[in-house]
Amino acid sequence: MRVDKWLSATNVVKRRTIATDMLKSGVVFVNGMKAKASKDLKVGDKVTIEYLKGAKHYEVLQIPKTKSIPKSQKEDFVKVL
Repeated sequence: MRVDKWLSATNVVKRRTIATDMLKSGVVFVNGMKAKASKDLKVGDKVTIEYLKGAKHYEVLQIPKTKSIPKSQKEDFVKVL
């Protein structure tokens, strides 16, 4: 699954357009490397988002099969590091 789709589907970012803008700005990293929106994620990848107040780190636990998941199931797909 693409990084921008994963960020929005797992409720890390509210909308896919915001995720795409973040990727274009260069604040999203996958396994320590700057990511493009089309980068494919795999289980076990580490995603870092650098905000102004600090960075947030996530680990991909599962790839969602649907466009979005319920917020109550977020822990099944994303691990906050």
